Amino acid sequence: MAVADHLLASGLQVPVGSFIVVCDVGAGAEVSVLRRGPAGFEVLATLADPDAGGGAVDRALAASLIGGQTSEGEGWWAVAASVQAAKEALTAHPAVTVPLPDRPPVVATSVMAETAARPVVERVAQLVGDAITAAELVPSDVAGIWCVGGSAHLPQLQALLTERTGVAALVVAEPTLAAALGAAEVGAASPDSVDHVEVAVPPVRRAAAIAVPGLASLALLWQFVVTAEVNNALYRVHYWVLLNWGELAVAAVFAVLACLSAGTVLGSLIAAHSPTAEARSEGGKVSVGIVAAVSLGVAIAGMYAVLGSQYFKLPLGGFLPWALWPITPIVLIAVAMAVVAARQWRAPHGGWTALLAAPTGSVVAAAAGTMLIQYSMTATRWPRLVLWIDLAGRLGGLLLGVGVVMAVVSPLVLRLILGVPLTMITASIVSWRATGILGVFYAIAIAFWWAARLWTRIIRPATPTPRRPASTAIPGGAMPPAGGR
Repeated sequence: MAVADHLLASGLQVPVGSFIVVCDVGAGAEVSVLRRGPAGFEVLATLADPDAGGGAVDRALAASLIGGQTSEGEGWWAVAASVQAAKEALTAHPAVTVPLPDRPPVVATSVMAETAARPVVERVAQLVGDAITAAELVPSDVAGIWCVGGSAHLPQLQALLTERTGVAALVVAEPTLAAALGAAEVGAASPDSVDHVEVAVPPVRRAAAIAVPGLASLALLWQFVVTAEVNNALYRVHYWVLLNWGELAVAAVFAVLACLSAGTVLGSLIAAHSPTAEARSEGGKVSVGIVAAVSLGVAIAGMYAVLGSQYFKLPLGGFLPWALWPITPIVLIAVAMAVVAARQWRAPHGGWTALLAAPTGSVVAAAAGTMLIQYSMTATRWPRLVLWIDLAGRLGGLLLGVGVVMAVVSPLVLRLILGVPLTMITASIVSWRATGILGVFYAIAIAFWWAARLWTRIIRPATPTPRRPASTAIPGGAMPPAGGR
């Protein structure tokens, strides 16, 4: 915990809810997984091995230099001192001369040091993996691995940790003093500085995730009301209204998406500008924002149903199912995300506002497609316009299929493979009877999109491909990982 506090004081940005690993390699090894909470760091798991450290490397290197296993004796301490000095010198030189008591000096090389250190480094890497597992995390949850202690510069330690976990492993500046410096900094810090927490402010482009579905929802509701075919409204004899229920369903879906995007953005903004650490817990604020947004989205969808019922003087029971049932899966998944955010179990990459931002391209395609379908169903069919009106309806079905594909899959190749047959189907079935089916179909696609993000970003995030971290990403003077031979 002291090392983690020292990293913060050195300028490292660790948002609330993030996880880090501190790997203390001295005479032995101790690995701890920590999570940053609103009031500071907490240890989630710690594993240690007293034989996985500099002492074991010294014994292995000494054995290779004197040609056999060493034993404790009167001259061993002199050998150990010489070997330890040689090991430290080999971090900067390819070879050094090692004086030994009662025998000629020998030459130690960096290759010998790497060979002696390899079993220890392997064991430390295993401890790191086991500690992450014991904390009920996966490597992709971890923001970084920081090495401290007198043996933090063991050959290949950083490179092997990065290779095994896919997480950047770095050596803290002054690794032997990091814990002491962190303890001193916390003791000298004022209460305000201890409680200071950095929460990223959502970028301005997140406004598009609110505005696009919000405006699309209002546009669809307007078209749903003004273009409905009303029969005999004046005399109320054989009175009926031909409505596009699919358009009402899509409008309700867009309303929920706009509310959810707004709720997460507002929650992050409140967390970023709150004056205390307790109030600046992003996950807690976002969870409140999600619950409030879900409630508002359901209320707006219900209001759409009430508005249609009152405007057309029809029973409310005919409108409510189309406004509320299609959004039910989305609401349930959003509530699950609110629980995850409240518990701060796992912070998604890019933050909550990026995770819950509506798929703008899908929204635009589906909104345009739905409006074109409604136009083709209600436009005055002059003889010279019949063909163009029918084509507009087919194009609308195709665009709605495009919106479904953009919500269901992300890779371009998969979109092409799935999109061609799916858009042909949605374009071919456009009719009054199919409008409700098409609207519900899109609502299911959006629910699938949310479920996929919940699974891939929170529950089972994909482990990134191991790569060598760039030196520019190293805060506080930490050293880049050593390259492999």
